[in-house]
Amino acid sequence: MNTLPAIGFIRLSQIIGNPNAEPPIPAIIPVKKTTWWNGVKSGLYPKPVKLGARVTAWRVEDIRELIQKAV
Repeated sequence: MNTLPAIGFIRLSQIIGNPNAEPPIPAIIPVKKTTWWNGVKSGLYPKPVKLGARVTAWRVEDIRELIQKAV
């Protein structure tokens, strides 16, 4: 959880990682994109927040809570 900011929002690539980015982004929750979106739809993962027409993000607090539940 050290890679998470204290407060704010993070994008999906920061959550599930992106090995093709430069530099590579390690996964906080190692699942595929489809698995993540299916989990959001089913309520397993937190709902996103639309920050703009093409910007979707998640509250850091919600991701921290998800990680704490998994531990």
